Amino acid sequence: MPALHTLKRLGALLLTTAGLYLHAAAATPAAADEPGWTAEPATGRPGAARPYFYLAGTPGTVLEDRLALVNTTDRERSITLRGADAYNTPDGALAVRPADAAGAGGPGSWISFGAGTTVRIPPRTRAVVPFTVTVPPASAPGDHPAAVVATEDGREAGVRVHLRVSGPTLAALTVEDVSVRGRGAATVIAYTLVNRGNVALAPELAVDADGRFGEVPGRSARALPLELLPGQRVELTEPWPGAPLLDRVALTLTATAPGGARATATASAWFLPRGAAWTGAGLLALGAATTAALLLVRNRRAGREQPAGPPAAEELRTPHPELTGASR
Repeated sequence: MPALHTLKRLGALLLTTAGLYLHAAAATPAAADEPGWTAEPATGRPGAARPYFYLAGTPGTVLEDRLALVNTTDRERSITLRGADAYNTPDGALAVRPADAAGAGGPGSWISFGAGTTVRIPPRTRAVVPFTVTVPPASAPGDHPAAVVATEDGREAGVRVHLRVSGPTLAALTVEDVSVRGRGAATVIAYTLVNRGNVALAPELAVDADGRFGEVPGRSARALPLELLPGQRVELTEPWPGAPLLDRVALTLTATAPGGARATATASAWFLPRGAAWTGAGLLALGAATTAALLLVRNRRAGREQPAGPPAAEELRTPHPELTGASR
C-alpha cells in the first residue's frame, strides 16, 4: 500500500515539520512517534531548518543537495534511502509511490544517492548524506513533485522535493462535478478540482448562492487545506451550514490560485423539509392525474358537440313544402 502523509500548506501548508512525512497504517509523524531517528533537509547552520527541498534548473542539468539523518538512540541504525514520485490522493492529501511502483522516468527516478543508498548511523550521531537530481534533457517545464524517502524496519519517513524545471509555466484549474449532499446543518457541497497547468497550486474557493424565495448565504473565498499538484484531480466537500430548509438554489463555485488560475462551475438544488419530498411528489402526481382527467372530459365533450355534416344528396333533391301562411 502507498504510504500516505499530509503536508502543511505552503505558507500555511509547508511549515513546521521536517518536510513530507510518510505514514504507514496508523503511524504518526517522525518527530512525534519517537522512532529513534529523523530525516530532514541538511542546513549550513544550527536552527536554520528547511521544511522541504527546493531545487530548480534547466533540462539536462544535475542538481545537488544533502539529507540529514539523526540517530537519537543508543544503538546503530541502518536506513535505506530512495527517491519517489509524489501525487495527490483522491481527498487531496499528498502521498508518494511505493518502491515497487515507481513510475519509469518520473521525477523520483531522477534522484540518486550513489553508493549511499543504505546508511549506517552510529548511536547519538548525525549523518549528512549528499544526493543528486539529474534533470533529463527532454523534461517538460514546470513542477515535478518528488520526495526523498528513508526506510528502516518497515517505517518510512520522507522529505518533500519541490523540483521545478525552467521554462514557461501555466497556472490553470477547473471545477467539475458540483453537487449538494445532506440537509440542514450537515449540508455539504461536493466538487472536483483538477490542476490543468504545470505548476503546483494553492487554491481558494468561494461559494455564491441565489435562492428563489429569498437571500441564501454562500461562503466567501477561503484557502483550501491542500496543495494541488500538476495533472492531479481531487474530490472535495465544502461545509454549508447556512443551506436553506425550503428553496431552490442556484450555486456558483469559484476557484482561484496564485498565478492567475481561475475557474467557475454552477449547479442547482432543491431544498425541502424532511418528509416534504414525498408530499411534494404526491402533489405532483395528483396534479398530473387531475390534468389528465380534465383533458379527457374536455375531449369527450368536444366529440359530442361536433356539428352535423352536410345534408345527403337525396335530401337535396326532395322538394320541401313552401310555408307561406296561405291556406290551400
